[in-house]
Order: sequence, then C-alpha cells, then structure tokens
Amino acid sequence: MITVQVKLFATLRRFRPGLGIGEAFTMELDAGATVAQLIALLGLPAEEIKTVFVNNVIRGQDYPLADGDQVGIFPPVGGG
Repeated sequence: MITVQVKLFATLRRFRPGLGIGEAFTMELDAGATVAQLIALLGLPAEEIKTVFVNNVIRGQDYPLADGDQVGIFPPVGGG
C-alpha cells in the first residue's frame, strides 16, 4: 500500500463534502496505482478533470503514484 495527499480544487471540492479550501486529505492506494485509478476511486467524472499535478509537476493519468506523493486535481477553468 502507498499513501498520497490529495487536494481537489475549485468545483471538484464538491465531491468531498466538508473539505476546506486548499485542504488536503489522505488516500491509501495499492502499490503501482496510477493517477487514473485515484480519480476513479474518488468518483470524479473524467470530463471534469483538466490538469493533475503530482509533486508540482503536470502528469498524465497513466502516471504511477508513489508513497508520499502530493496530488492536486484541477477542473477546466472558465471565465471571461
């Protein structure tokens, strides 16, 4: 098992009720789990994910996570 710290940003926070702005939470995953597997476990719709940072570097959904990683998940940004 590995443990990662996850932060959900903007509209994605609604999938984790009670999560404060900028607040991280811990997830335990099987060793070798990918970003895509983490997103699926969190129940986040794929179309609502725009960018994922792992340890402050943009990573694809096939990226394998390691123990202690910090993951930030962002939705598409809108505005004008």
